[in-house]
Amino acid sequence: MNERIIGAQTTEEEEKLNEQTMATLEFDKIRSEIAHYALSEEAKGEIQKMKPSHDTKVVQNRLNETTEAKAIIKKSSSVPLHGLHGIIQVIKQLNKGLALRPDQLTTVLDLIESGRRMKQFMVGKEWLAPTISSYVYSLFELTDLEEELKQSIRNGEIDDTASKELGRIRKKITVYEERVKEKLNQLLRSSSKRKALQDTIISDRNGHYVVAVKKEYRKQIKGTVHDQSSSGSTVYIEPEEVRKVQVDLNELKADEYLEEQRILSKLTGEVEQYAQEISINIETMTHYDYIFAKAKYSVAIDGSQVQLSSEPMIELRNGRHPLLAKEAVPLTLELGKGYKGLVITGPNTGGKTVAIKTVGLLAMMVQCGLHIPAEESSVFGMFGNILVDIGDGQSIEQSLSTFSSRISNIITILQDAGPDALVILDELGSGTDPGEGMGIAVSILEQLNRLGATILSTTHYSEMKNFASAHPDFENGSMEFDPQSLRPTFKLRMGIPGESQAFAIALRLGMHPKIIERAHEITYQEKETYNKREQRDWHYEQQLKSKKVDQPRRQKVQVEKHFEQFSIGDSVAIPSMEEKGIVYKPIDEFGNVMVMINGKKETIHAKRLKLLLPASELYPENYDFDILFESVENRKKKKLMNRKHVDGLKIDYEE
Repeated sequence: MNERIIGAQTTEEEEKLNEQTMATLEFDKIRSEIAHYALSEEAKGEIQKMKPSHDTKVVQNRLNETTEAKAIIKKSSSVPLHGLHGIIQVIKQLNKGLALRPDQLTTVLDLIESGRRMKQFMVGKEWLAPTISSYVYSLFELTDLEEELKQSIRNGEIDDTASKELGRIRKKITVYEERVKEKLNQLLRSSSKRKALQDTIISDRNGHYVVAVKKEYRKQIKGTVHDQSSSGSTVYIEPEEVRKVQVDLNELKADEYLEEQRILSKLTGEVEQYAQEISINIETMTHYDYIFAKAKYSVAIDGSQVQLSSEPMIELRNGRHPLLAKEAVPLTLELGKGYKGLVITGPNTGGKTVAIKTVGLLAMMVQCGLHIPAEESSVFGMFGNILVDIGDGQSIEQSLSTFSSRISNIITILQDAGPDALVILDELGSGTDPGEGMGIAVSILEQLNRLGATILSTTHYSEMKNFASAHPDFENGSMEFDPQSLRPTFKLRMGIPGESQAFAIALRLGMHPKIIERAHEITYQEKETYNKREQRDWHYEQQLKSKKVDQPRRQKVQVEKHFEQFSIGDSVAIPSMEEKGIVYKPIDEFGNVMVMINGKKETIHAKRLKLLLPASELYPENYDFDILFESVENRKKKKLMNRKHVDGLKIDYEE
């Protein structure tokens, strides 16, 4: 699945980033991990909405908050952040004409007390945390409301001291309840009634005190039936002798309910008067919870506050992927300083994708004000856009659908890329013919460079290292490979292009260096010496002699016999490529011809070429072919060098 992050537009310095792309870089997992450290649902919600800013001042302030909170945690792990549970739901009930319940008023009281404790906690911490300690001045203590709620509400219920009238009513209720229970106890102790009773327990049914009577003896107990058992064998009767007292008791309970509602309405009104102050306290305490959750996460990942730059650049020093923790191999790279693009080559499963995802994720984390697992000397610039095209992490299928989806994604990236964009591309140009894919990859990188974007790309095309080496705005990087163990080390090497691991593996397994040297020459059109390593018990030259084969000579004879000879300047067609070109170097002993095609030199086997017109018919005798093949600058250098020696003057030839 290929994703992209859409930046470009911001609201209050917050990027409108595509959540699916943030999932591609695994930022959603980072947010979830941080949310585990928050105590309130409000702070958890803010963390899940966390998005990067590209405003340097905003990001610096966020980083400072995290650093100060971390310092406080290390000094005092117990931070009074309780009191936010359920408060948002309570606030939503205000000014709707409904009285708050006692438990809801308790929630308000908890918030006020938590704010007061936070102010006390921050006293004397200005030297340790000058920024976040100042936030307590936004908290309102609301002492009068706190005292009123404490006096009226206790253990989630309205207390007797909430009003004198409520206290008087509840005392009378207690007296009347005792009278009822005494009369019922007299009944239960009566020997004449004992046979009729199911048990000797006083029960409450719908606000009436009752006794359990066996159904067949119900007429022996005068009174009102208020309930019966599920089997019907027991009926619950309110005896006639307690009915008058019960009526008075019910009237008192009705008075109690009315007085409680009056008290709740009064307290709700007082809370509503402080609704704005309470909302500010909620916001402040939520922000504290949010900040301290980030600080706790920093402790968990051994994070650091890195340096910021207003320029779009990255200097990462020993950075690790936060989800891999200490299992990750430290990553060090520079990007956007001296060059705008880094092309990473290396073997499959060598860690290229993890490396670029690490850079993108850490950049995003920094711009959210998060500490990252890297050295403090690391420097991160501000990126307005982070545009990503990363595969699904599995083997890339060489199919039209895969290629089409990736190209569609990259087209959109090209539309959004600009000088403030960080573009991360994984296995650029894959999914199609290698030759064409490499061409597309180079063209895309060139266009992104023209747009001024900062580029981080991986590729399995070894030719891309030549592009990065030659282009002044690009640098090579590679994932290290251990030829002894035949395994990747997952270490990034800056400035060093990826080597052919096929050659290293073949050499390690005992293939003769001369065979590998020839393979290198065929592949890269250059000679390279490979040191003899663990070689098998046979010798290259002895094998050739034992088989009586002069291989180079035989190949040369075959070339002369079977393939058409070409001269410099000949016009040729390449039917398989539907292209035309001019011969730059004639056929070698292996049948290869170097041809200039659309300004680029390509090595093509003679059997794939067709002569259109020989050079003798196209150019006059003694024609200077440098006009065709050399740049104006190189031709000037040649003329100057032919006339005299010039210190430091050299001609760079394209391989």
